[in-house]
Amino acid sequence: MNKLKENIKREFTGWKKWEIFWMIFANAMILGISIYNGDTVLSITASVTGVICVILCGMGKVSNYFFGTINVILYAVAAWKAKYYGDVMLNLLYYFPTNIIGWIFWEKNINKETNEVNKKRMTWKQDIILAVISIIGVFGYGYILKLLGGNLPIVDSMSTVFSVIAQVLMIKRFAEQWVIWIIVDVVSVIMWIAALFTEGASVAVLLMWSVYLANAVIMFIKWMKDSKPDKKDTEIKTAVKDE
Repeated sequence: MNKLKENIKREFTGWKKWEIFWMIFANAMILGISIYNGDTVLSITASVTGVICVILCGMGKVSNYFFGTINVILYAVAAWKAKYYGDVMLNLLYYFPTNIIGWIFWEKNINKETNEVNKKRMTWKQDIILAVISIIGVFGYGYILKLLGGNLPIVDSMSTVFSVIAQVLMIKRFAEQWVIWIIVDVVSVIMWIAALFTEGASVAVLLMWSVYLANAVIMFIKWMKDSKPDKKDTEIKTAVKDE
């Protein structure tokens, strides 16, 4: 019980004024517009939990995984209704288990002074490896989707492959995750705009992805300021300068 109280206290301390404002503003906007447009309780709840999750993630709070777990289940249902079956499988078969894994990993890497997770950056070698894997993954999976007769296979592949990669970087606490999330969010916003006009999809879900995009940009700046380059990478750069 004491452990639970300590964790709750940790999650509610260290908030900056702009973080509080962003949390309230983002959720108030989604609630207001969604209720006005008559969205379902399912869509609104999925959107709100999703927004809370990504903002808490940007703040380095472990509780993001609690809201994220609720979100992936509800979002999978919303995606099913919009006939985005790839998103359904991505959320239930990938995001759900990795949320649990991320929860465990982040708990072991909390900075007791800031009450946030310790953040880090990738080395230049890791950047190159990531770029190569991303390119191979996007075109490889895109080719498979093309053989299956999917629409816009490369765009669909980008959304899935980058989501998988970004989630791994998130678990590993790399600031570069936000660059990948920005790409994923842009693609997802386009997909849900299309669904809105063709299938009458949820406005709340579209707004959720729009907030995700804005949040990814904001949090990329925050994480780059808060994180430090990998020690080995710093040593290599120092050695090059000395030469």
